[in-house]
Amino acid sequence: MPCEGCMERDNVSTGATMEFLLLGFSELLRLRVLLFLLFLIVHLVTLAGNMMIFMAVVMEPSRPPMLFFLCQLSAIELCYTLVIVPKALLSLDGSTISFLGCAAQMHLFVALGGAECFLLAAMSYDRYVAICQPLRYAALMSEGLCLRLALACALAAFAVALALTVAVFRLPFCRSRRINHFFCDVPAVLHLACTQGYGPELPLLAACVLLLLLPFLLILASYACIAAALLRITSPVGRGKAFCTCVSHLAITVLHYGCATFVYIRPKSSYSPDRDKVVSLVYTNITPLMYPLIYSLRNKEVRGMLRKMLRRKKIAQVN
Repeated sequence: MPCEGCMERDNVSTGATMEFLLLGFSELLRLRVLLFLLFLIVHLVTLAGNMMIFMAVVMEPSRPPMLFFLCQLSAIELCYTLVIVPKALLSLDGSTISFLGCAAQMHLFVALGGAECFLLAAMSYDRYVAICQPLRYAALMSEGLCLRLALACALAAFAVALALTVAVFRLPFCRSRRINHFFCDVPAVLHLACTQGYGPELPLLAACVLLLLLPFLLILASYACIAAALLRITSPVGRGKAFCTCVSHLAITVLHYGCATFVYIRPKSSYSPDRDKVVSLVYTNITPLMYPLIYSLRNKEVRGMLRKMLRRKKIAQVN
């Protein structure tokens, strides 16, 4: 007997007129004003922090690879928060989103998150070359290579995200179209699918392998080589200086991969909407806010770059 309200595969053409209901935090209606103000403040501070770093790097006449990749990371975080947070602010107590709007949001979210994973791997390679092959650093990490790496990160993530989004939205949705989340996250939408077995989870598993596991293994390999190189450094000062160049990248990697692994690398049967919403708040609001703080506090080049940008602004105002 067909399930009630089931959207069969042969009716996919009507998907453009179908809507989902994002429940957001409708169970916390009494706190919606406080939540809205809190999320709005965090969102504005996040945008300001990432925009400052992005503009400071763009205005810098000479950009070493580390700053170039940091600029890309800030640009990704700007787009990432703009894709998720404005709609989330509107859906704190529930709002509708169209079928195509939900698919577009999911695709952009996965593509930007995947691009960040690949970019973190590229940044770990940059640190590996800087510490393990310092004499060849300028030749290996040329501007052309950095541009190709950044472009490859974006295109690969876009392709994987597109394949995953198409696979998810080709599924029939038999359950209520009420998404217990504040955006169209993959597990939340998969939870509505009218399917049996683990077949629908295979595209998500493949995407996790390509976007999470593969870059993470590259990062581990880079840091294994870096650790071996640090052990060969006899001077404590030299060892500490080399390690400090990696601290910011390590902190961001742990934050990004910790949240992503917790949410996506697990079976559909263990899906918990309330728990996932809390974790999603961390990686869509808190971690993008912390990235500029981590880099500006732990990296002398970034602090110097920001000071120069502020000095230019003061001089421009005086003139």
